[in-house]
Amino acid sequence: MAQSGQFYTLVIDQLTARGALLRWEGQSVLLPQREVPASAQVGDELRVFVYPGRRDELVATCRKPLAQVGEFALMRVVQVDRHGAFVDWGLDKDLLVPFAEQDEPLQIDRRCLVHVGRDRSGRLVGSTRVEPFLSSDVSALKPGQAVEALVWKLTDLGAKVILNQNYGGLIYHDELPPDVERGQQFKAWVKRVRDDGGVDVTLWPSGQSGRDEACVRLLEALSQHNPLPLCDTSSPEEIHQWLGLSKKAFKRAVGILYKQGRLELREGAIALKS
Repeated sequence: MAQSGQFYTLVIDQLTARGALLRWEGQSVLLPQREVPASAQVGDELRVFVYPGRRDELVATCRKPLAQVGEFALMRVVQVDRHGAFVDWGLDKDLLVPFAEQDEPLQIDRRCLVHVGRDRSGRLVGSTRVEPFLSSDVSALKPGQAVEALVWKLTDLGAKVILNQNYGGLIYHDELPPDVERGQQFKAWVKRVRDDGGVDVTLWPSGQSGRDEACVRLLEALSQHNPLPLCDTSSPEEIHQWLGLSKKAFKRAVGILYKQGRLELREGAIALKS
């Protein structure tokens, strides 16, 4: 059964002064005139997002919300009233985050990670309670698998991330860029799936491809700035500013290139070997 809060490919049944009427689940859904393509004709297919509009009647839009049902995204609080907080999710009608779905009280202009879902009556609502929406079955994740990682919490160990909009994971501090923020997204790789169900994640692919990428970045930087004012004692911030690498990846690349005889180590710097 089709439900609102998702994308569908729908057929234009009728063109009216108000817009295009699209066929959806035995009823018509309006795509407002301002969003109807100039060349649209009856029978054309359009990819649209269906959701309850300002009067709670179902409407279609060609605009893409920050997240659809089942997904997380960083959203800004635009209003707070007796019903809860309303967040901007990229559509005309803001999304309600009821008080019961707030992990802590939300205030106007705060940016928070929101999960889009439905309440018991089927109404679209948001929630800032992340963990209840993460799957505990991580058997589908394998070491070396590429994933999309969304940062949702910074801890003493590193960054807690949401993997593929479905699983929880952790990127340790020594893997992170120094300016990481909640809501940032990274392409990442599964490092290990622990016995306790936890998932460790890395920002570098395992094996030769990850090592090669770090070495290439270091050599490119040295081709423009030789020597580089970086060494084992350089801060993660300095290394990331110069190379966009974590300190761990930097040290690994230096070790590889040094063993190959391509680098020389100087006091407080590294240089291409002449």
